[in-house]
Amino acid sequence: MPIAIKMPALSPTMEEGTLSKWLVKVGDSVSAGDIMAEIETDKATMEFEAVDEGVIAHIQVAEGTEGVKVGTVIATLAEEGEDAGSVAPAGGSSETAKPESAEPVGSEAEAKAQPLSSSSEEKSSPSTSSGQSETKVAPATGGDRIIASPLAKRIAEQKGIDLAGVKGSGPNGRIVKADVQGAQPGAAAAPAAASAPAPTPAPAPAQAQDFGIPHEVEKLSNMRKTIARRLTESKQQVPHIYLTVDIRLDALLKLRGELNAALEPQGVKLSVNDLLIKALGKSLEVVPACNVQFAGDSMLKFSRADIAVAVSIPGGLITPIVTDAGSKAVSKISTEMKDLATRAKDGKLMPEEYQGGTASLSNMGMFGIKQFEAVINPPQGMIMAIGAGEARPYVVDGALQIASVMSATGSFDHRAIDGADGAQLMKVFKEMIEAPLGLVA
Repeated sequence: MPIAIKMPALSPTMEEGTLSKWLVKVGDSVSAGDIMAEIETDKATMEFEAVDEGVIAHIQVAEGTEGVKVGTVIATLAEEGEDAGSVAPAGGSSETAKPESAEPVGSEAEAKAQPLSSSSEEKSSPSTSSGQSETKVAPATGGDRIIASPLAKRIAEQKGIDLAGVKGSGPNGRIVKADVQGAQPGAAAAPAAASAPAPTPAPAPAQAQDFGIPHEVEKLSNMRKTIARRLTESKQQVPHIYLTVDIRLDALLKLRGELNAALEPQGVKLSVNDLLIKALGKSLEVVPACNVQFAGDSMLKFSRADIAVAVSIPGGLITPIVTDAGSKAVSKISTEMKDLATRAKDGKLMPEEYQGGTASLSNMGMFGIKQFEAVINPPQGMIMAIGAGEARPYVVDGALQIASVMSATGSFDHRAIDGADGAQLMKVFKEMIEAPLGLVA
């Protein structure tokens, strides 16, 4: 019986994507684990992995096609022993979809992630209204059904993971490779976090007008569309409160020089940003009232500070995450951040390396920006904006001197974080930078 290969949901919020590239063609044989295609989401170009064995009988969505809805049949697989030439296309379509745009589908600004499972579903069941056939899933104990890819099952067996306790992120809750790689043996599924109410749809933007001015039209990438949508929602839905402090950097710069001299044999060179990531992580531990997320009629209070660090890449912005930044050594943060930033710019981050985080840090000091107010990255509750360190007149011990000073501005979600709590975080952040030995204690 032919198997329908469907467009998968590669993230919890994905509704559509771009089929960037087919890595197989009609007539090719595939086995479980083979990479079939590359699919572009809002932040990544992800490899699409086969979960069944067979021969590609039809490709129903051509590479380069944009806006392919999750669940759309993109190809048909003939099972082993079937004549691929006589297999009808699954989903009732006999034509290959044409790309919406003749422009090449680039990997610009997109991160290439680990393989994910294809979306073949239950086999040989009565047709639904859409006429799509589905593949069988494995039965679970206790009369329930566990929907998991063969690769995920194999990894779970090797690691001793009970799939009944793993929440699937694939189509229809299918457990895929990414779900079991981070799971602990015997781990139970975490309860779903309360989500904020759906935002009110944004009003349609004003019609663009060129007024006869010479110009060219550049089609938005999925990344740019997502940035536009999410930040518009943030400014419309999240009441921002901004708090700014001036911070003297001389002690931090002196400590950085001493640490770099000591760490030179290890090949580690700390940046100021590495120390700021550590300072924000520790500050959130000291002021846990700011390490939160608003979730409708509830609030998430995090016991760990995962700092998402804004990294500019061609065509957009991505925020790789330093997990548990408050507890990590600054040398470890430095090593991790260099690796994350390099792979972000090369488009090689895995989804779990840029999705999540409890707070963000954005540093524009290298551009000479004195101060700015960053937009909160929802659903996070705050973001710290860092300006340039510069020589300024500054009162030290009651006397006016020249000191290295930077301005830091915290943007806080006022639904979850009171102004007094935000002010306390800014105070602690300032104190940790001006007396930085605590960062290496």
